[in-house]
Amino acid sequence: MLKTIQMIEAIKKHSMPFADVDDLLPLINTASRAQYVLLGEASHGTSEFYEIRAAITKELIHHHDFSFIAVEGDWPSCFEVNRYIKGYTTQYANAEDVLKSFNRWPSWMWANQEIKELIEWLRDYNNNLPAHQPKVGFYGLDVYSLWESMEAIIEYLENNHASDAKKAKKAFECFEPFHREAQMYGISSALYGKNCMVEILELLQTIQQKKDTYTHEPEAALSMQVNALVASNAEAYYHTMITNDNESWNIRDRHMVEALKYIQAYYKESAKGIVWEHNTHIGDARATDMKSSGMVNVGQLTREEYGPKHVYAVGFGTHHGTVIASDSWGNPQQELTVPPAIEGSWEDTIHRAGAFDQYLMFTEENRNFFHSTIGHRAIGVVYDPEIEQYGNYVPSRLSKRYDAFIYVEETHALSPLIF
Repeated sequence: MLKTIQMIEAIKKHSMPFADVDDLLPLINTASRAQYVLLGEASHGTSEFYEIRAAITKELIHHHDFSFIAVEGDWPSCFEVNRYIKGYTTQYANAEDVLKSFNRWPSWMWANQEIKELIEWLRDYNNNLPAHQPKVGFYGLDVYSLWESMEAIIEYLENNHASDAKKAKKAFECFEPFHREAQMYGISSALYGKNCMVEILELLQTIQQKKDTYTHEPEAALSMQVNALVASNAEAYYHTMITNDNESWNIRDRHMVEALKYIQAYYKESAKGIVWEHNTHIGDARATDMKSSGMVNVGQLTREEYGPKHVYAVGFGTHHGTVIASDSWGNPQQELTVPPAIEGSWEDTIHRAGAFDQYLMFTEENRNFFHSTIGHRAIGVVYDPEIEQYGNYVPSRLSKRYDAFIYVEETHALSPLIF
């Protein structure tokens, strides 16, 4: 009890209330000194998390020269957004049109009203840049798009490098018997030794060797390399997920950091990037129970790769509200109630310190006040509010997991686009 009271008093002393982006400027200005700003979310379906991240992102781009946004999304779909905001294509009439590219479940993560507004802002921002200034990009870091990435590779090669298209088709044909069913492929490869590893690695090697010849479309070399990387790491991911869930997680997060390196290499070495992912990815795994399970994540790996001073991770949380999620994998989205945070959690403790929107910035002077291991809510694309106390709270040392934490007292469900 005494420790809880002390933490509540520390929150009262060190937190800052906010109502709009101007109130967040101390956090934004501090974050802007890093090369990578990692913006989290406690769910994939909360409007305020998207809106606040968008507001921070606009400030970092407009006033602090950040060059790209990389998100927890599929490369092929996100690359269509990149083409739209940079004016590489006239295929799409508007942001809502390009967001139809996100047609794989859970589409609401990116095909939503909140992202639509950001995409239009990015396009307008890029259109108004001087001709010599590089345009801001939008990219996907995730590993799930094996089939879509293979199709993108084949389409490009068929149009521009017909001889190499045969090798790509051979690799793709290896996956055809599994009918786009990742679990079916995972079972076959893990339990029966029937996999497509050799074909994928040969294709990846070919694309790496010939990357300098992919000049027929803007950013074609970058897209080809990352699509090939997706295919290679997705094969490993699906191969592993049947027998070792923790290692498949590690493959996914290592892939995201590797994809980030490709994006960074496309821009100049000093370019700065913004990453949008769930708290479970951007908050340092070493400050949670993930460490004891041998799991790593983007927050940990980027801090190790670039140094803590070059990475600024911002976590998010809420006390109660509503959220978009599903009752099981692949099922239709629903608006669900987020109940009040369980007693003793970080969200409950902050609520008790003050039932209003506020944020904490962790410094050498105050980190020790927020170093206790306490439950921190995490809501995924599948969510059951009635049993969340049994599996939705991650034991976390908040000030070690993040560099700052944004708390929203009451949140509301995301606004999915209906196509």
